[in-house]
Parts: sequence; structure tokens; C-alpha cells
Amino acid sequence: MGLVYSEIILSNPVISALNPMKVRCLADSGSTYLVVPEYLATALQLKACETRLATTADGLTHLVPYVGPIQVSFGDRSCFVGALVMGNEVLLGAVPMEDMDLIIHPKLLRIMANPESPNVARGHAKAA
Repeated sequence: MGLVYSEIILSNPVISALNPMKVRCLADSGSTYLVVPEYLATALQLKACETRLATTADGLTHLVPYVGPIQVSFGDRSCFVGALVMGNEVLLGAVPMEDMDLIIHPKLLRIMANPESPNVARGHAKAA
């Protein structure tokens, strides 16, 4: 499977006067979190809540700011998450993809709503 890029909309739900930003992101199921570059965190006036350790693909561990809340929208779905601030591109990790019930379609190389729940996001709210 190749790299899967898509457009999402990021916004600051605390400061509604700020315009949402349409950004290109890499759908990265190997990443846990949403990851945003510093310029986006600054533009959206996201506040650092804490710092977290992030291990990158090269095996190195970095102490990075964790900001939020941030609203992520894809099509008619959205979620509210925190984001790691690092790197130079937006990564859409597993947590926001799961929250919005999105899948990565390997043949079409795109993210899309889960075909098992095409009209509304579905999730689990209890243990088996």
C-alpha cells in the first residue's frame, strides 16, 4: 500500500472567531495521535496542555507539546482531540480516525467513512 493523503479541516472550538483551516494530511494508522506542525498550532492558537513523549519512525523519542482541544472534520464527520506538535506535515493518526469511524481504503489509496456505518460514525462504548 502506498501513502494515503487526504484533506481535513482543523479548527479551534474554543475560539470560534478563528477561521477553520483546510489542510492536507497523511493518514497514518501507525501513529496514535493527530500531529500538527508548529505553524498550524500557532495559527489556530492552540494551547499547550502538557508535554508528551513521541517515538518517531526512526526509533528516536522526542519530548513534544501536546495541544488542544482541536476539532478535526472529514466530510460530514468530526471529532475533538489533542495533537502533538512536531514535524512539517499533518498526520491523521489512529485515535481521530477511530473516533470518526474512518478507514484507509488500500486499493483506492484514500480515507473514507466506514462502509459498515456510512451515515453516522459508530464506536464501541462497552467492553465485551
